[in-house]
Amino acid sequence: MSKPIVAIVGRPNVGKSTLFNMIAGERIAIVKDTPGVTRDRIYADVSWLNYSFTLMDTGGIEPETTNQMLRNMREQAEMAIEMADVVLFVVDVQQGVLDADYKVADLLRKGNKNVVLVVNKVDSYEKMLPDVYEFYNLGIGDPHAVSSINKMGLGDLLDEVTALFPKDEDEMEDERPRVAIVGKPNVGKSSLINKLLGENRVIVSDVAGTTRDAIDTEIIWDGKEYIFIDTAGLRRKNKIKEEIERYSILRTVSAVERADVVVLMIDATEGVTEQDAKIAGIAHDRGRGMIIAVNKWDAIEKDNHSVREFTNKIRQVLSFMPYAEILFISAKTGQRLPKLFDALETVIQNHALRIATGVLNEILMEAVAMQQPPSDKGRRLKIYYMTQVSVKPPAFAVFVNDKRLMHFSYTRYLENKIREAFGFGGTPLRFFIRQKKEK
Repeated sequence: MSKPIVAIVGRPNVGKSTLFNMIAGERIAIVKDTPGVTRDRIYADVSWLNYSFTLMDTGGIEPETTNQMLRNMREQAEMAIEMADVVLFVVDVQQGVLDADYKVADLLRKGNKNVVLVVNKVDSYEKMLPDVYEFYNLGIGDPHAVSSINKMGLGDLLDEVTALFPKDEDEMEDERPRVAIVGKPNVGKSSLINKLLGENRVIVSDVAGTTRDAIDTEIIWDGKEYIFIDTAGLRRKNKIKEEIERYSILRTVSAVERADVVVLMIDATEGVTEQDAKIAGIAHDRGRGMIIAVNKWDAIEKDNHSVREFTNKIRQVLSFMPYAEILFISAKTGQRLPKLFDALETVIQNHALRIATGVLNEILMEAVAMQQPPSDKGRRLKIYYMTQVSVKPPAFAVFVNDKRLMHFSYTRYLENKIREAFGFGGTPLRFFIRQKKEK
Protein backbone atom coordinates (compact mmCIF):
# COMPACT_ATOMS: atom_id res chain seq x y z
CA MET A 1 0.00 0.00 0.00
CA SER A 2 1.43 3.39 -1.00
CA LYS A 3 1.82 6.17 1.51
CA PRO A 4 -1.02 8.69 1.75
CA ILE A 5 -0.27 12.02 0.09
CA VAL A 6 -0.93 15.32 1.87
CA ALA A 7 -0.82 18.45 -0.30
CA ILE A 8 -0.40 21.97 1.07
CA VAL A 9 -2.24 24.55 -1.05
CA GLY A 10 -3.38 28.17 -0.78
CA ARG A 11 -2.84 31.54 -2.34
CA PRO A 12 0.71 33.00 -2.37
CA ASN A 13 2.47 34.19 0.78
CA VAL A 14 0.25 32.61 3.44
CA GLY A 15 3.11 30.54 4.91
CA LYS A 16 2.72 27.24 3.05
CA SER A 17 6.46 26.57 2.77
CA THR A 18 7.06 27.46 6.42
CA LEU A 19 4.33 25.01 7.43
CA PHE A 20 5.87 22.39 5.13
CA ASN A 21 9.29 22.83 6.73
CA MET A 22 7.93 22.65 10.26
CA ILE A 23 6.07 19.39 9.57
CA ALA A 24 8.95 17.90 7.57
CA GLY A 25 11.36 18.81 10.36
CA GLU A 26 13.91 20.53 8.18
CA ARG A 27 14.26 23.54 5.92
CA ILE A 28 13.56 22.01 2.51
CA ALA A 29 11.45 24.65 0.79
CA ILE A 30 12.74 28.16 0.14
CA VAL A 31 11.03 30.57 2.52
CA LYS A 32 10.96 34.20 1.48
CA ASP A 33 8.49 37.03 2.02
CA THR A 34 7.79 37.36 -1.70
CA PRO A 35 4.73 35.83 -3.39
CA GLY A 36 5.56 33.10 -5.86
CA VAL A 37 8.90 31.94 -4.42
CA THR A 38 7.92 28.26 -4.33
CA ARG A 39 7.67 27.49 -8.04
CA ASP A 40 8.37 23.75 -7.89
CA ARG A 41 6.34 21.26 -5.94
CA ILE A 42 8.54 19.78 -3.24
CA TYR A 43 7.83 16.62 -1.26
CA ALA A 44 9.12 14.94 1.89
CA ASP A 45 8.49 11.66 3.69
CA VAL A 46 6.96 12.40 7.10
CA SER A 47 6.16 10.25 10.14
CA TRP A 48 3.64 11.19 12.81
CA LEU A 49 2.97 8.72 15.64
CA ASN A 50 2.18 5.43 13.84
CA TYR A 51 1.54 7.02 10.46
CA SER A 52 3.81 7.69 7.49
CA PHE A 53 2.85 9.91 4.59
CA THR A 54 4.23 12.02 1.77
CA LEU A 55 3.91 15.76 2.32
CA MET A 56 3.78 17.92 -0.79
CA ASP A 57 4.36 21.66 -0.99
CA THR A 58 2.99 23.69 -3.91
CA GLY A 59 3.30 27.13 -5.37
CA GLY A 60 0.59 29.64 -4.53
CA ILE A 61 -2.73 29.51 -6.37
CA GLU A 62 -3.64 32.70 -8.19
CA PRO A 63 -7.23 31.94 -9.31
CA GLU A 64 -7.22 34.64 -11.98
CA THR A 65 -3.95 35.64 -13.61
CA THR A 66 -2.50 36.21 -17.08
CA ASN A 67 1.07 35.62 -15.86
CA GLN A 68 2.28 32.36 -17.43
CA MET A 69 4.46 31.39 -14.45
CA LEU A 70 1.59 31.90 -12.01
CA ARG A 71 -0.72 29.94 -14.32
CA ASN A 72 1.77 27.06 -14.32
CA MET A 73 1.96 27.19 -10.53
CA ARG A 74 -1.85 27.08 -10.33
CA GLU A 75 -1.90 24.04 -12.64
CA GLN A 76 0.70 22.36 -10.42
CA ALA A 77 -1.45 22.94 -7.36
CA GLU A 78 -4.54 21.63 -9.15
CA MET A 79 -2.64 18.45 -10.02
CA ALA A 80 -1.51 18.13 -6.42
CA ILE A 81 -5.13 18.40 -5.27
CA GLU A 82 -6.12 15.72 -7.78
CA MET A 83 -3.61 13.16 -6.47
CA ALA A 84 -3.75 14.02 -2.75
CA ASP A 85 -5.59 12.02 -0.09
CA VAL A 86 -5.79 15.05 2.22
CA VAL A 87 -5.42 18.73 1.32
CA LEU A 88 -4.19 21.36 3.78
CA PHE A 89 -5.80 24.65 2.72
CA VAL A 90 -3.66 27.37 4.28
CA VAL A 91 -4.95 30.91 4.90
CA ASP A 92 -3.47 33.95 6.67
CA VAL A 93 -5.21 35.18 9.85
CA GLN A 94 -3.38 38.50 9.68
CA GLN A 95 -4.74 39.31 6.22
CA GLY A 96 -8.21 37.94 6.89
CA VAL A 97 -10.50 36.29 4.37
CA LEU A 98 -9.74 37.55 0.88
CA ASP A 99 -11.64 37.06 -2.36
CA ALA A 100 -8.83 34.77 -3.61
CA ASP A 101 -9.41 32.49 -0.59
CA TYR A 102 -13.07 32.04 -1.60
CA LYS A 103 -11.98 31.07 -5.11
CA VAL A 104 -9.46 28.54 -3.83
CA ALA A 105 -12.17 27.12 -1.57
CA ASP A 106 -14.46 26.74 -4.60
CA LEU A 107 -11.67 24.89 -6.41
CA LEU A 108 -11.26 22.49 -3.49
CA ARG A 109 -14.98 21.79 -3.27
CA LYS A 110 -15.00 20.76 -6.93
CA GLY A 111 -12.12 18.37 -6.22
CA ASN A 112 -14.23 16.46 -3.68
CA LYS A 113 -11.23 15.87 -1.41
CA ASN A 114 -10.70 15.68 2.35
CA VAL A 115 -9.78 19.28 3.20
CA VAL A 116 -8.35 20.62 6.45
CA LEU A 117 -8.57 24.40 6.77
CA VAL A 118 -5.37 25.75 8.34
CA VAL A 119 -5.45 29.32 9.67
CA ASN A 120 -1.77 30.23 9.84
CA LYS A 121 0.17 32.94 11.72
CA VAL A 122 -2.00 32.70 14.87
CA ASP A 123 0.68 33.81 17.33
CA SER A 124 -1.77 34.42 20.19
CA TYR A 125 -4.78 32.11 20.28
CA GLU A 126 -6.77 34.16 22.80
CA LYS A 127 -6.29 37.50 21.03
CA MET A 128 -6.88 36.17 17.51
CA LEU A 129 -9.77 33.77 18.17
CA PRO A 130 -12.44 36.10 16.69
CA ASP A 131 -10.28 36.48 13.57
CA VAL A 132 -9.96 32.68 13.29
CA TYR A 133 -13.76 32.28 13.44
CA GLU A 134 -14.07 34.59 10.43
CA PHE A 135 -12.76 31.75 8.21
CA TYR A 136 -15.93 29.74 8.81
CA ASN A 137 -17.30 31.97 6.04
CA LEU A 138 -15.29 29.94 3.50
CA GLY A 139 -17.67 27.02 4.05
CA ILE A 140 -14.82 24.52 3.85
CA GLY A 141 -14.96 23.14 7.41
CA ASP A 142 -13.65 23.96 10.88
CA PRO A 143 -10.61 26.28 10.93
CA HIS A 144 -7.51 24.93 12.70
CA ALA A 145 -5.40 27.70 14.22
CA VAL A 146 -1.62 27.21 13.92
CA SER A 147 1.58 29.18 13.97
CA SER A 148 4.09 27.58 11.61
CA ILE A 149 6.96 29.64 12.96
CA ASN A 150 6.24 28.81 16.63
CA LYS A 151 4.98 25.26 15.90
CA MET A 152 1.79 26.04 17.80
CA GLY A 153 -1.12 23.73 17.01
CA LEU A 154 0.85 21.41 14.71
CA GLY A 155 0.24 18.30 16.83
CA ASP A 156 -3.54 18.71 16.80
CA LEU A 157 -3.40 19.49 13.08
CA LEU A 158 -1.49 16.29 12.29
CA ASP A 159 -3.93 14.26 14.40
CA GLU A 160 -6.76 15.63 12.27
CA VAL A 161 -4.86 14.90 9.05
CA THR A 162 -3.97 11.29 9.88
CA ALA A 163 -7.56 10.55 10.95
CA LEU A 164 -8.61 11.25 7.34
CA PHE A 165 -6.19 8.79 5.73
CA PRO A 166 -7.87 6.14 3.55
CA LYS A 167 -8.12 2.54 4.73
CA ASP A 168 -7.30 0.64 1.54
CA GLU A 169 -7.95 -2.90 2.66
CA ASP A 170 -8.33 -4.27 -0.87
CA GLU A 171 -4.78 -3.33 -1.84
CA MET A 172 -3.38 -4.64 1.42
CA GLU A 173 -5.03 -8.03 0.78
CA ASP A 174 -3.88 -8.18 -2.85
CA GLU A 175 -0.86 -10.49 -2.80
CA ARG A 176 -0.06 -10.24 -6.51
CA PRO A 177 3.53 -9.02 -7.03
CA ARG A 178 3.72 -5.36 -8.00
CA VAL A 179 6.38 -4.33 -10.49
CA ALA A 180 7.16 -0.66 -11.13
CA ILE A 181 8.74 0.17 -14.50
CA VAL A 182 10.86 3.31 -14.12
CA GLY A 183 13.46 5.18 -16.11
CA LYS A 184 14.18 8.29 -18.09
CA PRO A 185 11.69 9.41 -20.74
CA ASN A 186 11.61 7.48 -23.99
CA VAL A 187 13.56 4.40 -22.86
CA GLY A 188 10.71 2.07 -23.81
CA LYS A 189 8.72 1.56 -20.60
CA SER A 190 5.32 1.65 -22.28
CA SER A 191 6.64 -0.42 -25.21
CA LEU A 192 7.70 -3.13 -22.76
CA ILE A 193 4.24 -3.39 -21.21
CA ASN A 194 2.54 -3.34 -24.60
CA LYS A 195 4.78 -6.16 -25.78
CA LEU A 196 3.98 -8.21 -22.68
CA LEU A 197 0.26 -7.55 -23.17
CA GLY A 198 0.34 -8.22 -26.87
CA GLU A 199 -1.72 -5.09 -27.43
CA ASN A 200 -1.25 -1.33 -27.44
CA ARG A 201 -2.95 -0.53 -24.14
CA VAL A 202 -0.43 2.15 -23.12
CA ILE A 203 0.26 5.08 -25.43
CA VAL A 204 3.66 4.67 -27.10
CA SER A 205 5.29 7.70 -28.68
CA ASP A 206 8.74 8.89 -29.65
CA VAL A 207 7.99 12.15 -27.82
CA ALA A 208 9.74 12.00 -24.46
CA GLY A 209 7.38 12.27 -21.51
CA THR A 210 4.21 10.91 -23.15
CA THR A 211 3.18 8.89 -20.10
CA ARG A 212 2.07 11.43 -17.48
CA ASP A 213 0.51 9.17 -14.85
CA ALA A 214 1.36 5.84 -13.25
CA ILE A 215 -0.79 3.16 -14.90
CA ASP A 216 -1.53 -0.25 -13.34
CA THR A 217 -1.75 -3.17 -15.77
CA GLU A 218 -2.52 -6.82 -14.99
CA ILE A 219 -0.24 -9.24 -16.80
CA ILE A 220 -0.43 -13.04 -16.59
CA TRP A 221 2.77 -14.91 -17.37
CA ASP A 222 3.10 -18.67 -17.12
CA GLY A 223 -0.11 -18.83 -15.09
CA LYS A 224 0.93 -16.20 -12.52
CA GLU A 225 -0.58 -12.73 -12.19
CA TYR A 226 1.52 -9.59 -11.83
CA ILE A 227 0.61 -5.92 -11.52
CA PHE A 228 2.90 -3.80 -13.69
CA ILE A 229 3.01 -0.08 -12.90
CA ASP A 230 4.11 2.05 -15.84
CA THR A 231 5.36 5.47 -14.80
CA ALA A 232 6.23 8.77 -16.36
CA GLY A 233 9.92 9.20 -17.12
CA LEU A 234 12.17 11.16 -14.78
CA ARG A 235 14.48 13.68 -16.38
CA ARG A 236 16.95 16.18 -15.00
CA LYS A 237 15.42 19.18 -13.30
CA ASN A 238 17.24 21.66 -15.54
CA LYS A 239 15.72 19.91 -18.56
CA ILE A 240 12.15 20.01 -17.32
CA LYS A 241 10.35 22.49 -19.50
CA GLU A 242 6.75 21.54 -18.81
CA GLU A 243 5.59 22.10 -15.24
CA ILE A 244 3.33 19.06 -15.59
CA GLU A 245 6.40 16.78 -15.53
CA ARG A 246 7.17 17.77 -11.94
CA TYR A 247 3.87 16.10 -11.11
CA SER A 248 5.16 12.95 -12.82
CA ILE A 249 8.14 12.77 -10.48
CA LEU A 250 5.92 12.30 -7.45
CA ARG A 251 3.90 9.76 -9.41
CA THR A 252 7.10 7.76 -9.90
CA VAL A 253 8.04 7.97 -6.23
CA SER A 254 4.53 6.84 -5.29
CA ALA A 255 4.70 3.94 -7.78
CA VAL A 256 8.03 2.78 -6.34
CA GLU A 257 6.56 2.80 -2.84
CA ARG A 258 3.69 0.58 -4.00
CA ALA A 259 5.99 -1.89 -5.75
CA ASP A 260 7.70 -5.05 -4.56
CA VAL A 261 10.22 -4.97 -7.39
CA VAL A 262 11.43 -2.05 -9.50
CA VAL A 263 12.61 -2.52 -13.08
CA LEU A 264 14.92 0.33 -14.08
CA MET A 265 15.05 0.58 -17.85
CA ILE A 266 18.24 1.94 -19.39
CA ASP A 267 18.63 2.93 -23.03
CA ALA A 268 21.46 0.86 -24.54
CA THR A 269 22.01 3.51 -27.22
CA GLU A 270 22.66 6.18 -24.56
CA GLY A 271 24.42 4.11 -21.90
CA VAL A 272 23.97 4.36 -18.14
CA THR A 273 23.85 7.95 -16.88
CA GLU A 274 23.89 9.95 -13.67
CA GLN A 275 20.15 10.43 -14.02
CA ASP A 276 19.71 6.65 -14.10
CA ALA A 277 21.58 6.55 -10.78
CA LYS A 278 19.22 9.12 -9.26
CA ILE A 279 16.18 7.12 -10.34
CA ALA A 280 17.73 3.89 -9.01
CA GLY A 281 18.44 5.67 -5.73
CA ILE A 282 14.69 6.18 -5.18
CA ALA A 283 14.16 2.40 -5.23
CA HIS A 284 17.31 1.68 -3.20
CA ASP A 285 16.38 4.11 -0.44
CA ARG A 286 12.96 2.49 -0.15
CA GLY A 287 14.38 -1.03 0.00
CA ARG A 288 12.74 -2.38 -3.14
CA GLY A 289 13.91 -5.38 -5.15
CA MET A 290 15.86 -4.21 -8.20
CA ILE A 291 16.24 -5.36 -11.79
CA ILE A 292 18.13 -3.29 -14.37
CA ALA A 293 16.81 -3.90 -17.89
CA VAL A 294 19.07 -2.58 -20.64
CA ASN A 295 16.58 -1.93 -23.45
CA LYS A 296 17.14 -1.47 -27.20
CA TRP A 297 19.95 -4.03 -27.06
CA ASP A 298 19.06 -4.97 -30.64
CA ALA A 299 19.80 -1.42 -31.82
CA ILE A 300 23.54 -1.32 -31.08
CA GLU A 301 26.55 -2.94 -32.68
CA LYS A 302 27.94 -5.66 -30.43
CA ASP A 303 30.96 -7.92 -30.09
CA ASN A 304 31.99 -10.62 -27.63
CA HIS A 305 32.85 -8.02 -24.99
CA SER A 306 29.77 -5.77 -25.21
CA VAL A 307 27.75 -7.38 -22.40
CA ARG A 308 30.69 -7.47 -20.01
CA GLU A 309 31.72 -3.89 -20.75
CA PHE A 310 28.17 -2.56 -20.37
CA THR A 311 27.70 -4.53 -17.15
CA ASN A 312 30.93 -3.12 -15.71
CA LYS A 313 29.80 0.39 -16.57
CA ILE A 314 26.46 -0.17 -14.81
CA ARG A 315 28.22 -1.54 -11.72
CA GLN A 316 30.48 1.51 -11.71
CA VAL A 317 27.73 4.14 -12.01
CA LEU A 318 25.30 2.24 -9.74
CA SER A 319 27.95 1.15 -7.26
CA PHE A 320 25.53 1.55 -4.33
CA MET A 321 23.44 -1.38 -5.56
CA PRO A 322 25.78 -4.22 -6.56
CA TYR A 323 22.95 -6.64 -5.73
CA ALA A 324 20.78 -5.55 -8.70
CA GLU A 325 20.03 -8.14 -11.38
CA ILE A 326 20.99 -7.04 -14.92
CA LEU A 327 19.24 -8.10 -18.14
CA PHE A 328 19.72 -7.10 -21.78
CA ILE A 329 16.39 -6.95 -23.62
CA SER A 330 14.47 -5.47 -26.52
CA ALA A 331 10.94 -4.35 -25.74
CA LYS A 332 10.38 -3.81 -29.47
CA THR A 333 11.24 -7.36 -30.61
CA GLY A 334 10.54 -9.22 -27.36
CA GLN A 335 14.15 -10.40 -27.10
CA ARG A 336 14.86 -12.09 -23.72
CA LEU A 337 11.55 -11.00 -22.17
CA PRO A 338 10.97 -14.50 -20.69
CA LYS A 339 14.20 -13.98 -18.74
CA LEU A 340 12.66 -10.86 -17.22
CA PHE A 341 10.02 -12.99 -15.50
CA ASP A 342 12.65 -15.51 -14.38
CA ALA A 343 14.53 -12.62 -12.78
CA LEU A 344 11.33 -11.24 -11.26
CA GLU A 345 10.56 -14.54 -9.55
CA THR A 346 14.11 -14.76 -8.19
CA VAL A 347 14.03 -11.21 -6.82
CA ILE A 348 10.52 -11.60 -5.35
CA GLN A 349 11.59 -14.74 -3.47
CA ASN A 350 14.85 -13.18 -2.24
CA HIS A 351 13.07 -10.00 -1.16
CA ALA A 352 10.85 -12.06 1.16
CA LEU A 353 13.47 -14.64 2.18
CA ARG A 354 13.79 -15.30 5.92
CA ILE A 355 16.81 -17.08 7.44
CA ALA A 356 16.55 -19.03 10.70
CA THR A 357 18.52 -17.45 13.56
CA GLY A 358 20.53 -20.62 14.18
CA VAL A 359 21.67 -20.89 10.57
CA LEU A 360 22.40 -17.17 10.44
CA ASN A 361 24.66 -17.34 13.48
CA GLU A 362 26.61 -20.25 12.06
CA ILE A 363 27.53 -17.98 9.15
CA LEU A 364 28.32 -15.19 11.62
CA MET A 365 30.68 -17.36 13.69
CA GLU A 366 32.47 -18.51 10.57
CA ALA A 367 32.82 -14.94 9.31
CA VAL A 368 34.21 -13.71 12.66
CA ALA A 369 36.69 -16.59 12.75
CA MET A 370 37.93 -15.70 9.26
CA GLN A 371 38.27 -11.96 9.95
CA GLN A 372 38.52 -10.59 13.46
CA PRO A 373 36.17 -7.69 14.34
CA PRO A 374 37.78 -4.22 14.50
CA SER A 375 39.18 -2.63 17.65
CA ASP A 376 39.81 0.93 18.80
CA LYS A 377 42.20 2.07 21.54
CA GLY A 378 42.59 -1.44 22.87
CA ARG A 379 38.86 -2.17 23.00
CA ARG A 380 37.69 -4.83 20.54
CA LEU A 381 34.24 -5.23 19.05
CA LYS A 382 32.40 -8.30 20.26
CA ILE A 383 29.49 -9.65 18.24
CA TYR A 384 27.10 -11.71 20.35
CA TYR A 385 24.55 -12.82 17.80
CA MET A 386 22.49 -11.81 14.78
CA THR A 387 18.83 -12.29 13.98
CA GLN A 388 16.60 -11.37 11.06
CA VAL A 389 13.93 -8.90 12.12
CA SER A 390 11.96 -8.34 8.92
CA VAL A 391 11.60 -8.99 5.19
CA LYS A 392 10.88 -6.84 2.11
CA PRO A 393 13.73 -5.98 2.33
CA PRO A 394 15.48 -8.51 4.58
CA ALA A 395 16.72 -6.71 7.70
CA PHE A 396 19.06 -7.99 10.41
CA ALA A 397 19.78 -6.88 13.96
CA VAL A 398 23.38 -7.41 15.09
CA PHE A 399 23.93 -7.34 18.87
CA VAL A 400 27.37 -6.10 19.97
CA ASN A 401 29.18 -4.87 23.07
CA ASP A 402 29.75 -1.34 21.72
CA LYS A 403 28.12 -0.25 18.48
CA ARG A 404 30.61 2.60 18.10
CA LEU A 405 33.23 -0.05 17.28
CA MET A 406 31.22 -1.46 14.38
CA HIS A 407 32.86 0.10 11.33
CA PHE A 408 30.77 0.26 8.15
CA SER A 409 33.43 -1.80 6.34
CA TYR A 410 32.92 -4.70 8.75
CA THR A 411 29.14 -4.47 8.32
CA ARG A 412 29.71 -4.68 4.58
CA TYR A 413 31.99 -7.71 5.15
CA LEU A 414 29.20 -9.46 7.07
CA GLU A 415 26.72 -8.59 4.33
CA ASN A 416 29.01 -10.13 1.72
CA LYS A 417 29.30 -13.33 3.77
CA ILE A 418 25.51 -13.55 4.09
CA ARG A 419 25.12 -13.02 0.36
CA GLU A 420 27.73 -15.70 -0.35
CA ALA A 421 25.72 -18.15 1.73
CA PHE A 422 22.15 -17.27 0.77
CA GLY A 423 22.36 -15.25 -2.45
CA PHE A 424 19.78 -12.50 -1.91
CA GLY A 425 20.24 -11.44 -5.54
CA GLY A 426 18.24 -8.41 -6.55
CA THR A 427 17.37 -7.24 -3.04
CA PRO A 428 19.06 -4.78 -0.68
CA LEU A 429 19.83 -5.87 2.87
CA ARG A 430 19.45 -3.69 5.96
CA PHE A 431 21.55 -3.97 9.13
CA PHE A 432 20.73 -2.49 12.54
CA ILE A 433 23.52 -2.50 15.12
CA ARG A 434 22.23 -2.96 18.67
CA GLN A 435 24.25 -2.63 21.84
CA LYS A 436 23.94 -5.35 24.46
CA LYS A 437 25.41 -4.77 27.90
CA GLU A 438 27.99 -7.30 28.94
CA LYS A 439 27.24 -9.27 32.07
